[in-house]
Amino acid sequence: MLGKTESKKKPAVSIIIATYNKGAFIKKAIESVLGQSYKQLEIIIIDDGSTDNTKKIVSPYLQAGKIKYIYQKNSGSAVARNRGIKFAQGKYIAILDSDDFWVDKQKLEKQVNFLEKNSEYSLVGGGMIIINKKGKKIGKYIPPETDNDIRKLILIKNPFAHSTVLFRKDKWELTKGYISRQISSTDEWSLWLEMGKLGKFYNFREVFVNYLRSEKGSSKQNLKYNLKADIEIRKKYHFYYPNFWKGYIYGWFQYFYFFFPFKKQLFPIVSRLKRTIFNYSIRS
Repeated sequence: MLGKTESKKKPAVSIIIATYNKGAFIKKAIESVLGQSYKQLEIIIIDDGSTDNTKKIVSPYLQAGKIKYIYQKNSGSAVARNRGIKFAQGKYIAILDSDDFWVDKQKLEKQVNFLEKNSEYSLVGGGMIIINKKGKKIGKYIPPETDNDIRKLILIKNPFAHSTVLFRKDKWELTKGYISRQISSTDEWSLWLEMGKLGKFYNFREVFVNYLRSEKGSSKQNLKYNLKADIEIRKKYHFYYPNFWKGYIYGWFQYFYFFFPFKKQLFPIVSRLKRTIFNYSIRS
């Protein structure tokens, strides 16, 4: 439930923050939402079974009536996000991962204005700064802007920074929502591909979020599963988007690269190949 001044007015934007043991970061995420120039919003936190101090950190915001908090048994981020969206009252859904934070105070205002003026668009995103746990910048991603350019890339690589997206809830309701994967950071890709069948894409070519790059690696078994699943996703959507063969080859390229010895030594060469052959780069 929001504060008294806004409780009577239905929110236009619902911000979904799914979290699991991110007590050290979630306050900064919440504050970055509260600092937005756009105020017709609600914040929904889905706690996916945290065992740390997450609830203690969130409690003052609950008492102030600034957020909704839902605790569930650990079920994965896809389940948590889908649950949060089902509770959402907003016309638009914004996603913010609990260890990221928005750095542009007009982020929501810009995106809502765009979608209000362009009804044919389903999903908008933006750029990100990549940081480590010490807050040091280690990279930057400025995504392709236009619907045409995004579609050219989307079977090669996910062209949306997750914590920057804003999408129409009614479009989400026509999809299967987030699909659970072994590595949660890839849950959203198939959702974007479904949304692209229902409307157009757009990315603001400006930085909206600081994204925390996790230093914890995934197991080889999970990584193997996901890389093969990525290849299957490309096959599933090859009728709807261009550059299937480029994406398909890139998928197998990733698969063999991640299981190849001496990856660190090969990284500069691989990065150049990505830029040259696949027109894809995440660092700058």
